Amino acid sequence: MAFEELKAQLKELYLLPSDKFSSVTVPRLPFAMLDGAGDPQKGDYEAKLKWIFAAIQPIRRDGKKRMGKDFIEPPLETLWWADDINDLIEGNRDKFKWSLMIPMPSWIDQQQFESALKEASEKLKSSPPEGLRLEWFEEGLAVQIMHIGPNEEVRPTLDQLYHEYLPENGLEAHGHYHEIYLGDPRRIAPEKRKTVIRQPVRALMR
Repeated sequence: MAFEELKAQLKELYLLPSDKFSSVTVPRLPFAMLDGAGDPQKGDYEAKLKWIFAAIQPIRRDGKKRMGKDFIEPPLETLWWADDINDLIEGNRDKFKWSLMIPMPSWIDQQQFESALKEASEKLKSSPPEGLRLEWFEEGLAVQIMHIGPNEEVRPTLDQLYHEYLPENGLEAHGHYHEIYLGDPRRIAPEKRKTVIRQPVRALMR
């Protein structure tokens, strides 16, 4: 993919309005992925987050060498779901299940990914957590909006999405709720943080 095409795709997927929902067709893309469950403020969320970033560091380094000034830092993304969607909407974190995701370059292959895992293992002096993998993932048709502010304040947007926008437009959720975190939250004030809120959808089954 040419860089200009990549920029256009990134703009469509990640740079969107915060005052209205919009539709997008998300293509098949490669990700480093790692699953977990439970409240992300407890348990092994932070440990798994540390591992997935360590795993992609060699690949990120190679990307910078290949693309130079055109290199774009990939954002952290997370799929969230629960057995009961109301637990997700209402923020019952103990019931959450999740998959950490970081976009990978289109040239990545399994051998390169395993080489990166080996390098990360040597650096962290531990074996990769079970389930850390390279996976091609396709969401297809999705509805999304930009949330500006703390992640803890996303609930009203989710309520509007699931209880108003989707049924009013003849759509229903089809796949896991998806958050994309733009920028480093450690360096951005909570009220200025930008998160893409995305939900894969399909026509409402009647």
